[in-house]
Amino acid sequence: MTTATRSRSATLPLLATAVTMILWASAFIVIRSVGDHYSPGPLALGRLAAGSVALSLVAALRPRRIPRGRPLLLVIGYGVLWFGIYAVALNAAEHHLDAGTTALVVNVGPILIAVLAGVYLKEGFPRGLVTGLVIAFSGVVTIAIATSTGRHDAAGVLLALAAAALYAVGVLLQKQALRDVDPFTATWLGCLAGTVACLPFAPGLLTELRDAPGSATLSVVYLGVFPTAIAFATWAYALKRMSAGGLSSSSYVVPGIAVVLSWLLLGEVPAPLAFAGGALCLLGVAVTRLPPSALLHILGNKSGPGDRM
Repeated sequence: MTTATRSRSATLPLLATAVTMILWASAFIVIRSVGDHYSPGPLALGRLAAGSVALSLVAALRPRRIPRGRPLLLVIGYGVLWFGIYAVALNAAEHHLDAGTTALVVNVGPILIAVLAGVYLKEGFPRGLVTGLVIAFSGVVTIAIATSTGRHDAAGVLLALAAAALYAVGVLLQKQALRDVDPFTATWLGCLAGTVACLPFAPGLLTELRDAPGSATLSVVYLGVFPTAIAFATWAYALKRMSAGGLSSSSYVVPGIAVVLSWLLLGEVPAPLAFAGGALCLLGVAVTRLPPSALLHILGNKSGPGDRM
């Protein structure tokens, strides 16, 4: 492998991760804009249906090998849990909680992923990952404090916790599926599985499609094509090449990006504390990317190369 090839192999997953995080952050802005026109279940179905159509059009360009047996079950499992039920739970949580509280609770997910991946996928607990997660989560807490309106109830917290757990389990199932399935096929079939799981909301979606303004419906299509079809495909590409714990820690940049996007696109000037929280999120994610030797140097630890906790 040449130096250029190695460099490209290292750079492309990072670029894919960046695309995913920016598009997922944009989803929070768009979901807020359609909340008055689409309820949680129909919104999830509409988004997934649009994503499934986009992915199916790409899949039709060349034959795809459909997995069988355990790999197919893993894809269906993560598709139903993450694409489907997670989306409904997250949408419903945002009807009970303010954005800051929702972001805080749902971002328990990367911590769950790091723990479960460390134990069940044998990824271990690199010191940089653990340190970075702590810093990044403190940034999410800071953003939550800055943006919270105090609107919350027990049902909303439970829904957000359920979303975090579904996110964690979904990523672990997907990571295992990607051992045998290419990233695009895993995304395509997972999105189809999530769409089928949400079909009970079809009558509600048809009613809300009739009553919603065209701009809201176009926003749902955007959610399906960009934060779903494209972002989940780039996520799967990165996940196949990175550890589940390390990649999931990148999602801590999403709240910070969302704060900036709401400022640029909606004119919502964030509190200084929100900027501070975003900076902590970025710092935490950067720490998870540090090589062990660099982290040991920063921490002033001269005890040796051990980087596991």
